[in-house]
Amino acid sequence: MASLSLFDLLPDDERRAVLSTARRRRFHRRDTIFHEGDPGDSLHVIVDGLVTIRVTTTMGDVVTLTVHGPGESFGELAAIGEVAARTASAVAATDVETLTISRAGLDELRTRHPRVERFIVELLAQHVVRLNAHLLEALYVPVEKRVLRRLLALRDACGEGDGVALPFTQEDLASMAGTTRPTANRVLIRLRDDGLIELGRGRIAVVDRAGLELLAR
Repeated sequence: MASLSLFDLLPDDERRAVLSTARRRRFHRRDTIFHEGDPGDSLHVIVDGLVTIRVTTTMGDVVTLTVHGPGESFGELAAIGEVAARTASAVAATDVETLTISRAGLDELRTRHPRVERFIVELLAQHVVRLNAHLLEALYVPVEKRVLRRLLALRDACGEGDGVALPFTQEDLASMAGTTRPTANRVLIRLRDDGLIELGRGRIAVVDRAGLELLAR
């Protein structure tokens, strides 16, 4: 099993207690793990694979907010308060394996193992940090650099060598960068012409990560 960094916050006995309540689940690429509006009754920690978090706007457009990889969690709001509706959908970008902990299981663990509370607080804190970072980028970073940074983040999330096709669309990249697909496409074409990426039908591949990182600073 891949290393789950968030579980490193817990001592061995409490980590074992948390893992004993978790259910291993597997999803194929493009499977919807949960839908926006579903009951928020479980927390997922990713063992393997990539998960995209998406919302639907009032105009009916589907927007990709972020991507999570191994060791990261999603569905954190299941850990606090009353059971509420999911505020976003989670979709498998690749084949995915997660450990799923129900809200009832979390409540029992918090009662029996007080340090589990720190584990939950850390999950929520990481979520807030991600949101703040994305907000600051949207307000103060030029759109081209936002596209570059999101492309770099997606490439690194895949954990693969240069030249491997990323399992994300230009629409995913554009929505994560807070821009339109035509704008993202113009940036990608320039990167292709500079030899930093390859583009094909439904395909983006980073071939020069170092060059991309230099432009993204």
